[in-house]
Amino acid sequence: MDWLFLIGRIVFGGFFINSGLNHFLSFGDMRGYAASKGVPSPAATVAATGVILVGGGLAVLLGVLVEVGLALLVGFLVVSAVVMHDFWSVPEERKAAEKINFFKNLGLAGAALMLLYFTGDPWPLSLGG
Repeated sequence: MDWLFLIGRIVFGGFFINSGLNHFLSFGDMRGYAASKGVPSPAATVAATGVILVGGGLAVLLGVLVEVGLALLVGFLVVSAVVMHDFWSVPEERKAAEKINFFKNLGLAGAALMLLYFTGDPWPLSLGG
């Protein structure tokens, strides 16, 4: 079962690492989208959230500083769901896409919260043990 947990960590952590790297690889688009949502200091916010996502993903993937990484991911996911995916206030043609992303973020936050349950001991096959 340790290998199943490791595979799950690779997939889950890899998702956030990829998302964080995308903040930098598509920086202009991300900054523009953040600005369109009224985010203060959109360039700094996109850079900071990219670091949060990569760091949180690495924490999960490697099993190091897991509590910190998961807490950062939960915070990011909940705030970005509300601020960036406000399906209740967008035109009808964008409502479905924003609603999907809103609930995706909340679902991922729920999964991260569940992983916090398993942080009392070092994770199997991790660098944190």
